[in-house]
Amino acid sequence: MDDPSYTAPITPLTPSVRIEPATLDDLPRLVDMTMALFELEEDFEPDRNRQERGLRAILEQPNRGRIFVVRTDYEIIGMVNVLFTISTAMGGFVILLEDVIIHPDFRNQSYGTQLIDYVIQFAKRKDFCRITLLTDKISAESQRFFQKLGFQHSHMIPMRMTFES
Repeated sequence: MDDPSYTAPITPLTPSVRIEPATLDDLPRLVDMTMALFELEEDFEPDRNRQERGLRAILEQPNRGRIFVVRTDYEIIGMVNVLFTISTAMGGFVILLEDVIIHPDFRNQSYGTQLIDYVIQFAKRKDFCRITLLTDKISAESQRFFQKLGFQHSHMIPMRMTFES
């Protein structure tokens, strides 16, 4: 894999909408978006301080992952969190895809599809072996969305052990 800290070029979607890496200046909006996402999910309790710490850790250490955003000239309307790890099963670097969200006012306009396509192309360019994502099991809509993009159900099921911080 090439240097994972190198970020893909900015991809314009329209003259005023583009996909690009998030920066620390984007942190307040990213926190707002993850708060909205976690309010929808059963497994997570929204916590502004935790979300900010997690997002900051990714933004400050790009060798751990990336946050890509869909940005207009005025605001961020979507985001995805891409974390890097190594799979012994695959024999190389893999991506864990988290926190995929498009603002409700901008859904069904292909921004989510283009954002995931951007991540897929990034993964291929950087020779990642696999992308794994978790989607809420009660959300048939999000499962259909990811299946349409080529993701398949796995025989693996997630299990967690959580530690209070």
